[in-house]
Amino acid sequence: MVDSNKALLLRKTGKDTAHWAAQARAAGITSDSGLRAWMRDGFGVTGYAQYAVSWEMFGYPEFMLRDADELIDGQYANHPGLRPIADALLGWASSAEGVEIQMRKGYVSLHSPRRKFAQVTRTTNTAVDVILRLDAPAEGRIETVRTRADDPFTRRVRLTSMEQVDDELLDILVAALEQNS
Repeated sequence: MVDSNKALLLRKTGKDTAHWAAQARAAGITSDSGLRAWMRDGFGVTGYAQYAVSWEMFGYPEFMLRDADELIDGQYANHPGLRPIADALLGWASSAEGVEIQMRKGYVSLHSPRRKFAQVTRTTNTAVDVILRLDAPAEGRIETVRTRADDPFTRRVRLTSMEQVDDELLDILVAALEQNS
């Protein structure tokens, strides 16, 4: 995640994290909100590209200092019946060519070499949702997700049992990966 955000900053601006951090310090920036406003208003740098500089200057979020096992354990600590679903999805992702797994405190993000294409989230006490950036009709197992107008993650597959992690679901994941590669 850190490397992805650093690479994004470099692609967007032509300058690396060290450059931006030095410029921000020279400008007297002393807070994350000040940094974000300074980068956005002065240079048009927004979103994930800002994170690399923020982390360089103010430290990494607590979840980034944990290892992957701690994060996934925390997500499913009170829902052990859902953990096998997540483990099966992570097993697919770790064996699929071109998929990068990024662990977060509350979800798992799946990335193609180009961008994020899926998110695995325990959303209820009885379900794991696979949220997708997928151009496909909402039919069968694929449902529409209500989102902001500019959010590309408009599809979901809800999983309540291990039996639902089947070839049909894996085909849906492969389609999302291919569309976003």
